[in-house]
Amino acid sequence: MTDKIYKLFERVKSIYQKRSLQFILSISFTLVSVAVMIGVAAGFSQRFVKSTERLAISNNKNVLDQMNLNLDNYLHNMMSISNTLYYSIIKNVDFGKDSASYVGSQMKLLYEANATSLVSIAIFSDEGELIAAQPLSRTKQNVDPVTAEWFIRANKQIENVHFSTPHVENLFINSDNIYHWVVSLSRSVEMTKDGEIVHGVVLVNMNFTGIEQICKNVDLGESGYVYIVDRSGELIYHPKQQLIYGGITSENNKKAAQYSEGSHIETFQGKERQITVKTVGYTGWKIIGVSPTADITSQYMQNSQFIWIVALIGVIILVFVNMVISSRVANPIKQLERSVRKLERNNLNAKVKIGGTYEIRHLGKTLQSMADNMKKLMDDIVKEQEDKRKSEMSALQSQINPHFLYNTLDSIIWMIENERYEGAIDMVTALARLFRISLSKGKNIITVEQELQHAENYLIIQKVRYKNKFDYDISMEKNCAQCATIKLIIQPLIENSIYHGMEYMDGDGRIYIRAYRKEDTLYIEIEDNGPGMTEAQVEELQNGTLRSSKGKGSGIGFQNVRERIRLYFGQQYGLDVESEPDEGTTVRIRLPATTIDKLEIGRGD
Repeated sequence: MTDKIYKLFERVKSIYQKRSLQFILSISFTLVSVAVMIGVAAGFSQRFVKSTERLAISNNKNVLDQMNLNLDNYLHNMMSISNTLYYSIIKNVDFGKDSASYVGSQMKLLYEANATSLVSIAIFSDEGELIAAQPLSRTKQNVDPVTAEWFIRANKQIENVHFSTPHVENLFINSDNIYHWVVSLSRSVEMTKDGEIVHGVVLVNMNFTGIEQICKNVDLGESGYVYIVDRSGELIYHPKQQLIYGGITSENNKKAAQYSEGSHIETFQGKERQITVKTVGYTGWKIIGVSPTADITSQYMQNSQFIWIVALIGVIILVFVNMVISSRVANPIKQLERSVRKLERNNLNAKVKIGGTYEIRHLGKTLQSMADNMKKLMDDIVKEQEDKRKSEMSALQSQINPHFLYNTLDSIIWMIENERYEGAIDMVTALARLFRISLSKGKNIITVEQELQHAENYLIIQKVRYKNKFDYDISMEKNCAQCATIKLIIQPLIENSIYHGMEYMDGDGRIYIRAYRKEDTLYIEIEDNGPGMTEAQVEELQNGTLRSSKGKGSGIGFQNVRERIRLYFGQQYGLDVESEPDEGTTVRIRLPATTIDKLEIGRGD
């Protein structure tokens, strides 16, 4: 299990590492926001459920307390009527001496004062004989009060007041044939008859509509209701009482009568209900409040749905806010990252995008400053290298000029010593033209055409000096004339050909100079038919270790030309040597095929 969790963690970690910063910020904040909103919504929903349940219980209890108060007033009114009848009328009359009309008038006054709630009041003797009654005064012949439950209970427990269950009042003869549903209060009383104390029973029949009115005004929700039972579970009141008596429906009244006061949960006919129980004083009746759990849950389900809708809207808003915030944080970093990639590609002129928060702006400014410093340092290094290159070029150039001048003057001196004045004059004239091209107004870069003219002037001088021991041929393709080259790179190589190959040729020496192009490369070949070199000698020449036994042409010219070409054009250009003993030697110059203007633009000169 631990391994699976670890692998899952590593997989999620790997996915996160491959994602962008904006995605990580958005998904992380969104998940946290959703989790928090779900937690808050669940907490509020659960709290609301419990609060609704407590509120429902409290509301039911309050409703039943109010109903109990109203019912208590109703029953207290019945007891007040019975007390008034007993203590104000019965106790003050001797039923053997006083006339019945007096008792009847007093009872009539009492009845009329409570006519809205009374159906009838009556006084019976211990044997069940009617003594007085209002407003009806005759009992039915086929009804014996002694056998009635209210009469039996009153005589059985003479110290208590007894209340009956609702029933149809059928004791008295009613000329209107209207029979009322009543609740009867009965109690045993002591009466005076001819000076002696005898027992009797007082009956107060209260109109049942009073109880119905009290119960009907109770509100326990959409499907909630209340009913009343006595101690044994018999129904006193029920909104569907007639249906229950008819067997059409049923109620859990027998079991409810056993409940203690308070709130209970029961399941009846497959439905869960919340039962609230309240005991009525004096009677032992119980008021039963019924609230189907579905009604309570429907209330908090609607509110829970509202909470979840609000939570969903909150999540959507938070996701949008997270996207905006993550975009504002990540976009400047993305732009910064693009700028860094440009810097990685050595594009130091790229501008670093500066934006976002203070920290990101500070980072951008730092990178821009770093790039500017790097560019300045690189420019300084390039300038330093360029200056160094020019210094080295000048140093190498200064090696060539004195070297060539020394040899040429040596030849002129030799010719003057041998009284060859015309030849000396020709050599001095050629030398003047040679130096005019060599100086080139201080420029190191000239055209191929100018460099070949320089080489021809040099050959004129050397041919005179060596008494026509060799001939030469110079050829150039037309597309090479304006190509750029470093000056004085052909002359040192011709000098080597003369010193090492032409000195003992005795008129048979040949020097060929050719300039041609292949694609983007310029080639200048100096070929001679001298004695040539072995592979070892060629390698020594390339390495700069070749030493001539003649004391001339030690190889400094070859190395000088190669280093100058590489310093100016790069390591990919330079000199190639092909040579075979007794076959001759070819030195090939490799340069980029470009014009002076393009070369100066490319190098920023």
